[in-house]
Amino acid sequence: MATDQAQSEAATSDTYEEFEQRVRRISNVSNAAGILQWDQEVVMPEEGTPARAQQLSALSSIGHELLTDDETGELLEELEGETTESSRKTSGETASSDLSDEQEAVVREVRRRYDRETSVPQELVEEISETTATAHPTWKQAKEEDDFEQFAPTLEKLVELKREYAEHIDPDADPYEVLFSDYEPYLDLETAERVLEKLRDELVPLIDAIDDSGAEIETDAFAGTFEDDDQEALARDVLDSLGYHWGRGRLDTAPHPFSSGTQFDARVTTRFEEDDLLGSITSTIHEFGHANYTLGLPDEGYGTPLGEARDLSVHESQSRLWENHVGRSRPFWEHFLPIARERFPSLEDVSPEAAYEAANQVHDDNLIRVEADELTYHLHIVIRFEIERDLISGDLAVEDVPEVWNDKYEEYLGVRPETDAEGCLQDIHWSHGSFGYFSTYSLGSVLAAQLYDAAEDDLGEFDDDIRAGEFGELNGWLRENVHQHGKQFTTPELIERATGEEYTAEYFLEYVKSKYGELYDLEEY
Repeated sequence: MATDQAQSEAATSDTYEEFEQRVRRISNVSNAAGILQWDQEVVMPEEGTPARAQQLSALSSIGHELLTDDETGELLEELEGETTESSRKTSGETASSDLSDEQEAVVREVRRRYDRETSVPQELVEEISETTATAHPTWKQAKEEDDFEQFAPTLEKLVELKREYAEHIDPDADPYEVLFSDYEPYLDLETAERVLEKLRDELVPLIDAIDDSGAEIETDAFAGTFEDDDQEALARDVLDSLGYHWGRGRLDTAPHPFSSGTQFDARVTTRFEEDDLLGSITSTIHEFGHANYTLGLPDEGYGTPLGEARDLSVHESQSRLWENHVGRSRPFWEHFLPIARERFPSLEDVSPEAAYEAANQVHDDNLIRVEADELTYHLHIVIRFEIERDLISGDLAVEDVPEVWNDKYEEYLGVRPETDAEGCLQDIHWSHGSFGYFSTYSLGSVLAAQLYDAAEDDLGEFDDDIRAGEFGELNGWLRENVHQHGKQFTTPELIERATGEEYTAEYFLEYVKSKYGELYDLEEY
């Protein structure tokens, strides 16, 4: 019996090793494409698009072929025969799988991708890849020239392609739900809708109370003109202060800041505007949060789901935690303002309290999502969420997007965009075909508050550490409870393990009501 068991374990080990090698090849193809995409958005010559579109399409095709090959399916079936423990436990039986918990998680994650991608014809995969590659420069030019009509045909094609994609994966499901699950597979669309509705219902009265409060807070602490080179130096100071690993990263600029890469190469981009120093600081901190998560993934898991981030809601929780709970806190400005003064002597008369107030002013007349405060930000998300749903369902024609966008801004925020560039062309996501993505920003913000509260519950308040520029304990907690697990656990499992509770919006709402109630002297909060 012992010999049979040993032989079974050896056979399973050999099969898993073959399977993992295949998974790592697929991952490396994807990671190579990621570098090409980074290059396209940061440093590629303007006329490089035709070749880059073909390169990305080829890599996408290779990765798709490797994943959907019959051999992948056969390996999955063989390994899944060893992962019966959960089903047997459910029926009251006991069994011991020849796979470890980590290996079972890899099989689970690859199975999900395999099932989805084998549902989609190869020709459609290639067409989506090539279309998104050419969509980026089209969107960029349309934004620069404030001309939605330039981008409209491309957007219409992407909507059609994504509808077709969703139809192949699950013809009986809401196509938008299928697209949403590409970015957040384990928190369902109903959860996203419930959270967004709760945020809208509770934040609108808070924003109205702030508008009616008459409280006078500092808004011009960072007024002035700031050269790009000096802003870049300060951005590097920010990253230095937070502990960014320069040996595995770099800082560049992009029209729409982003972070991408792996635990061995996690790059940050930001942007500089000469009259918006604060914006470049918060943008850099936000992207640091993303890169810091990526750098915290286990080296030994590289090339497998164990070395990949747990989807976008968790990813966004890391960027929003660092940007808002750290970067917009009083202690942070007590720490960082002296560093900023060294780069910009014009800030000499600005106090930490003034910097804190300026970093947290609420302004419902702002049109730009990435420049929004942490309250009105979520109304920007609601608008995009509603428009996307209607686009994918066919209830909204592409040509009507600018007008509907402007109407919703007027309804929700009381301000109407005067141009498409500051309206429906401001975000890059649709040029990537990323429908279903936006709600993860709000889901991540909610999770950030829940994680930060749990970290303080475990370790005590971080104010003194932040004031001293010491971020090791907070980052260590995140490494231990979030980063190191990769995709071993589903999102709900990861949240409950880290916080001891199910996912909830209550911590975020408590946090913003307390913070902004105090800042704006609101008695009811």
